[in-house]
Amino acid sequence: MIPATYLEHLNPEQRAAVTLPRQSALILAGAGSGKTRVLTTRIAHLIQTGQASPGGVLAVTFTNKAAKEMLTRISSLLPINPRGMWVGTFHGLCNRLLRAHHREANLPALFQILDSQDQLSAIKRLMKQLNIDDEKYAPKQVVYFINSAKEQGLRANEVEALDDMTQRYREIYTAYEQQCQREGVVDFAELLLRSYELLRRNEPLRQHYQARFKYILVDEFQDTSSFQYEWLKQMAGTDNAVFAVGDDDQSIYAFRGANAGNMQTFLHEFAVEKVIKLEQNYRSQGNILDAANILIGHNSERLGKNLWTAEGAGEPIRLYAANSDFDEAQFIVEEIRALIKDGIAASQIALLYRSNAQSRVLEHALFSASVPYRVYGGLRFFERQEVKHALAYLRLIANPEDDTALLRVINFPTRGIGARSIEQLQAAVREQGISLWQAACKKGGKDSTKGAPAFVLLIESMRRDTAGLNLAEQVEHLLHASGLVSHYQASKTESDRVENLEELINAANAFIKEYDGERTEEMPDALTAFLTHAALEAGDNQAASGQEAVQLMTVHAAKGLEFHSVFISGLEEGLCPHENSMFEQDGLEEERRLMYVAITRARRRLYLTFAQSRMLHGQLRYGVPSRFLNEIPESLLKAINAPLIHGSSVSGAPAWEATSTLASPVADTEAGQAFRVGQNVSHAKFGPGVIVNCHGRGVNAEVEVNFSQSGTKRLALQYAKLSPA
Repeated sequence: MIPATYLEHLNPEQRAAVTLPRQSALILAGAGSGKTRVLTTRIAHLIQTGQASPGGVLAVTFTNKAAKEMLTRISSLLPINPRGMWVGTFHGLCNRLLRAHHREANLPALFQILDSQDQLSAIKRLMKQLNIDDEKYAPKQVVYFINSAKEQGLRANEVEALDDMTQRYREIYTAYEQQCQREGVVDFAELLLRSYELLRRNEPLRQHYQARFKYILVDEFQDTSSFQYEWLKQMAGTDNAVFAVGDDDQSIYAFRGANAGNMQTFLHEFAVEKVIKLEQNYRSQGNILDAANILIGHNSERLGKNLWTAEGAGEPIRLYAANSDFDEAQFIVEEIRALIKDGIAASQIALLYRSNAQSRVLEHALFSASVPYRVYGGLRFFERQEVKHALAYLRLIANPEDDTALLRVINFPTRGIGARSIEQLQAAVREQGISLWQAACKKGGKDSTKGAPAFVLLIESMRRDTAGLNLAEQVEHLLHASGLVSHYQASKTESDRVENLEELINAANAFIKEYDGERTEEMPDALTAFLTHAALEAGDNQAASGQEAVQLMTVHAAKGLEFHSVFISGLEEGLCPHENSMFEQDGLEEERRLMYVAITRARRRLYLTFAQSRMLHGQLRYGVPSRFLNEIPESLLKAINAPLIHGSSVSGAPAWEATSTLASPVADTEAGQAFRVGQNVSHAKFGPGVIVNCHGRGVNAEVEVNFSQSGTKRLALQYAKLSPA
């Protein structure tokens, strides 16, 4: 039997989820309800009770960080080595599958993974070879087209082309697939697609994994895409138990393809009889949870749950109405300084905003006040220029046929290989059907110490000299042999890049210690394993922890994090909810889920702020308080500045409801021109302003506009002749 200590720290709902018999189930886990504890304890329970072996468990997470945390927790619960378990992201698990069955997947054993920048470089190179106008067909748009198709499970010949541009995109997609196959590389989207295709067409292999993984656990199920769900179905078959943990109220990644509807589909297709709701929150105090519950209750498409806590109501939610974005920033900085003075660690204070464009004023205010801050989600280690250069050399040591890596460093540091020389190599590639490396090897010349011949000699010498070295020694050797260290040392302003290159040696050492130099069928050598690790880390959406500093981030970036004190700024119509949501199906509901996520990041103190005017995208915007503020009861709020509330409306809602409650979010003229709340407009007589309310349609359409010079006016659209600003 499983020791009682495994279960005694769980509440009744958590215990019920952990000890479920072998069946598919949906665990509806609210914010801060201990879902990671439930997932890891469930895995430990299955192994300890003999229902599954470590190698018979498949667990899908959404970040590499979450996967590592899960493995660490399992190791603390059970005296086993969890290395044999398949725990990782969709991309990581697909990579593992393809490594183990590379022949069946028609891939070389040492295939490399292109990160987003490498993929863009590969597309640019291909378009240049094909003489495609990159102004008419922007490379970034081509990348988006290809990735979108792959994320829907579509190869180039399966994409429907209804116009000439789509047809051209499809042709580039076809050529790109051929290029990647020739070079032995795959992009991130290809990992999932090729893995899915492998399972779908290879019935013995599919049956093998379905027999092996009788228990499949999925974290953050609400964030799965439709195609990821199809991949899971291939792994699960008809008999395996899928333990899906998610929260439809925190589904905020529709723009990345996440489909919260997968939860409803899962209930039906897997005949789920058990839905367990984890509603006890261990993070936030009562007032914060009450505000979140009431707010999200306005969404109609949800499975439904109500968070509660045993910790009491706590402090009221602080609300500040600023005159301008500068005033808002100054207030936030003053409050942050007071919190730090009271002993709150700077890293436990988060400043959230809906749009990146809002951060500039906030950053300036923090900098001016000498408050240390960090923009969460900046360039990660493996994305930095100098590190990517070093990784490209490593990739060439592993596989000289990798054209993307070759092009990145063939003339870096500068070695006299100009654009003309590279064009000649690419011409040889087209004419002879060979790789760039092979073209460079064939390049003759009187002087082998210059140009492409010298580069070939350099790579061959690095491959020869590093053959007997361990991973860290290989990295250290190439950093000096390639000239990268001396190149950056020569610059007085780039000493930090040298430090990053030195840190890459530490990263290699740490990698060796963590994986203990293990070589498996999936990962035949340490160098390939390290390069795969670097590519997956660079593609991971989670940023590494920074120094002790206030954390600035978008609400999207805040998902999965928690802080003692949270500021949610810019709560105005057009910002939160974002103006684009007015024209998207279910857009407003997703914006409300974003607000719900933002609120539930706070443990003890929560600030909500909005500005009556702000500079955004180079224009002065006049703000209307967000409708979400109206949805939070006044009893939960504490007004910081006196002018905010002059009394209450008849309904008991906050007084600002009179200026922000929407009779209609959009007003249409008879001619079909639409105006929306939060939109900047201009009037010939009254000047610039912002629409604060809309009434009626057609000939009866009217808007209320807050003009910067004339105050609020109610105008009939038929006669007002407003124009968008």
